[in-house]
Amino acid sequence: MSNILLKSVSSAMERIAPLRLAEKWDNVGVLLESPIQRKGPSRVLLTIDLTPSVLAESLAKETSVIVSYHPTIFKPLKSLTLSNPLQTSLLQCAAHGISVYCPHTSLDSVWGGINDWLAEGLMNSKDDGEIRALLGEKLSPTTGESEGAEGRLVILKEPIAIDVLEKRIKTHLKLSQIQVAYPDTARARPSTIRSIAICAGSGGSMLLGTDADLYFTGEMAHHEVLAAVGAGKHVILCGHTNTERGYLPILAAKLLKELRASELRDQGLGDVEVIVSQNDSHPLQFV
Repeated sequence: MSNILLKSVSSAMERIAPLRLAEKWDNVGVLLESPIQRKGPSRVLLTIDLTPSVLAESLAKETSVIVSYHPTIFKPLKSLTLSNPLQTSLLQCAAHGISVYCPHTSLDSVWGGINDWLAEGLMNSKDDGEIRALLGEKLSPTTGESEGAEGRLVILKEPIAIDVLEKRIKTHLKLSQIQVAYPDTARARPSTIRSIAICAGSGGSMLLGTDADLYFTGEMAHHEVLAAVGAGKHVILCGHTNTERGYLPILAAKLLKELRASELRDQGLGDVEVIVSQNDSHPLQFV
């Protein structure tokens, strides 16, 4: 049952966010295939990170596949031991019949993915502005059609005050606090924003140098923020995973739709359940 479900999840995720859209430096796809055929419900758990608490939740809820947005294996491993918490989680997954799939930057780039979700939260409606590719578009090798792009650039029809945009972002991401850096010009007069460059997660290397009024991402290095502000840009930082986690319910609905339509249901997959982790959370808190 577990291998059938993993195969079905992999095929469904490929339709949702083709792995060819991932960055070359990334590590995506099936990163752990358990050799154990787990019995029980066909249940998939979605999370941003595979932490010990998420693993405990997965075991308690008898899931057979974890879709972890961030790669559970990024750099080459010379060993797998119980001395490393992440490796312990992977070993426990394998021992309990849980396989792991990671989409990461393929889900950022694809049209309708995480970066588009972030962009849509900046506007009251689609008529408020235009969402463009920040960097070069990625084309399908078979049809030549655009499948996605790196980052997003939102061009609003009418400029809006920075404090209005701040409120929209906090509402969209369900956050009580965000970090904002203002250029020196904003100290003399209230700022209005018309163009926003977006990158989910860590966006410093992608956003710097972009022609936009504001850079919107999860995190940037100190000197990257100083460089942006020095160039007259506003910066809004929300915490790395806070720019990603809110998309999981959308992904759950897409994945469930694909799985229910999958031909693998005829091979004994049965009813499938896709759930979003309740234990997955941003590792840093304001105290």
